[in-house]
Amino acid sequence: MNIGGKYHKKSYLTKDELYQLAHLNSTRSSYHVKKNPADRVEKVTKIAYGVEHDFSQLALYTSLKGIGVPTASAILTSLNKDKHCVIDTRVWATLYSLDYFDKEKESFKIEDYLKIIKIVRKMAKETKYNIAEIGYALFAYDVAHREGNLH
Repeated sequence: MNIGGKYHKKSYLTKDELYQLAHLNSTRSSYHVKKNPADRVEKVTKIAYGVEHDFSQLALYTSLKGIGVPTASAILTSLNKDKHCVIDTRVWATLYSLDYFDKEKESFKIEDYLKIIKIVRKMAKETKYNIAEIGYALFAYDVAHREGNLH
């Protein structure tokens, strides 16, 4: 959220800020962010900041090296916890166990985020929790209840 606050102030992320967000979300692949030219990171994140359309924002963020849909969802969540949540395998797994999906997943496309966020936004409307909190609860549920390994 601190990085999201900085992003709001200047409407773009620096390469270092993007790396920090990516590293929080995926330590294994965050080093790829460093392969992006700094000016590209700033330009792409500035354009994405000005776009309201979820698919378009995700497409812009994921065009950068080292940024997959889960990390892009973390960027969006850092900007607006009332509109977005961080998604990953655990969130999908919990929704799968609740019969929202017919199969488990380990990697995500933009369409997968759109499916998840539609469900989570509906859940948030039915509760007193914001969208980011619902996403975190879905994540935490899988952590607490999973039997066996994640992958």
